[in-house]
Amino acid sequence: MPRAAAKKRSSKSRTKSRKPRRWSADVNTDSTHPPEGLFNKSAGVIARSLASKKVSPKGPGSGMRMLTLYINRAGHNLSATRKAELNKAKKLLSERIAEQKGKTTKSRHKRAA
Repeated sequence: MPRAAAKKRSSKSRTKSRKPRRWSADVNTDSTHPPEGLFNKSAGVIARSLASKKVSPKGPGSGMRMLTLYINRAGHNLSATRKAELNKAKKLLSERIAEQKGKTTKSRHKRAA
């Protein structure tokens, strides 16, 4: 009987039940990943590209999450000027998001009236 109990506890069954340690590996999907070299461009180009439906099908909020993830993950390796440019892109993108929210709110109020 002790042999049967030993077989149940194999090392393979323990490793299969473990969760992967790095969740960020699953973040980039084919439908929502930015073009190569995008984060090396100017703030205006970054914000415009991340707000587009081609890069962010779910809207500019998705692009903002991509930019934030990039800044958080690569931040310790970025120069001060590059980090400042990315933060400028973040500001432009947040303005675009606020602008878009303002348009949808206004159009909803017009329909209700």
